[in-house]
Order: sequence, then structure tokens, then C-alpha cells
Amino acid sequence: MSDNDKRTAIRLASHLMASRQTVLPKRLVAPGPDAAELAQLFQAAAAAPDHDLINPWRFLIIPEHKRADLGDLFAAALLERDPSASTEQLEQARDKALRAPLLMLLIVDGVKGSIEIDLNERVLSAGCAVQNLMLLANAMGYGSALTSGKALKATCFRAGLGLGASEHVICCLSVGSVSLRKPFKPRPEVKQFTRIWGDSA
Repeated sequence: MSDNDKRTAIRLASHLMASRQTVLPKRLVAPGPDAAELAQLFQAAAAAPDHDLINPWRFLIIPEHKRADLGDLFAAALLERDPSASTEQLEQARDKALRAPLLMLLIVDGVKGSIEIDLNERVLSAGCAVQNLMLLANAMGYGSALTSGKALKATCFRAGLGLGASEHVICCLSVGSVSLRKPFKPRPEVKQFTRIWGDSA
């Protein structure tokens, strides 16, 4: 690759990363990624750093015919922490499962593979996988979002998904076409998140 080609590639990569923004799941509509695009997205995720190649994370895809079941789990999780939840609140909880054409749960296993690799490193690896996937989705023209919440830790929610004791649902990941894009929020300045060790400034 020539120096000019390298500079062009760097500019494109920088633009791709800078242009990514969160698009709320309710603003993600069909069409979503097709089978070939989905395979590319997962190949991008697989490029994440993974100490000792233990693959401590996985994506649980929620197909269309299971969305209502996932919605029931969201509602059950709400009732678990708030037995007095209203019918309207329960419907709002169920609705979370019906947004975006591609919906996945990110799951991290805290004990898979080497016990020397702690949970923080496993979650970080999963985060890198998600970022790779989201950046490629952005390059494909799709929007994406991460969402989480108390429901993901609820006993009934975990049981409904059949998770093991060491498995943690980190977040939901939604991908789809953008129906409405909001203005970009300002990015933090570099000086806000960097420090030189020993520099008191």
C-alpha cells in the first residue's frame, strides 16, 4: 500500500469512527442487515482482542417469532422488582422487544476458558466486539444502539433465557435502517479523558 493509499484509508477510518452515533431502537426500522451482511458484522466482532482466545462473549439473536416471548420476560422482570407496575408500564416493557429489525443480547461468560482472565477483561473484549460490529454497521449505512437496564439482571429474565450462573447479560444491541437521525452530540475533548502520569495539570 502506498503512502497516499494509507493516508486515504486512515481518513476513511477516522471519518467512519467519528460519524457513528447512537440511534434509539424506536428509530431503527426495516430493512435490517441481510444474511451476508450479518455474517460480515460477526466477522468484524470476531476481530476483537481476546486474551488466550477463550471467546468469553456471545450474541444471542432474537428472531421475529421470539420477540413476544422476550417482551414477556421484560414484563416479568418489571413485576419482579415492582409488583405494583401498571398495565401501561408492563406494555411499555414488552414494547422494548419489538423495536429494530435486528435485536441481540450480548452475553459474557465469567468462567469460560482460563480462570486467570478476570471478568473486567472479558467485558472489555465484548465491548470491543460490539464496537467493531457497530462501526461496520455504520459503514453499511445502518444505525445502531446499545441499551441496558435492570431487567437484564432479573432472576426471571435470566432463567427465561436459560443462562448459566456465570453468564451475564451486558446489554441489548439493536441494528436497522434509520428513520430519524438526531443532531450529533458533541464529542468530549481529548484533554477531558487523557492524563500524563506525574503531570499535576
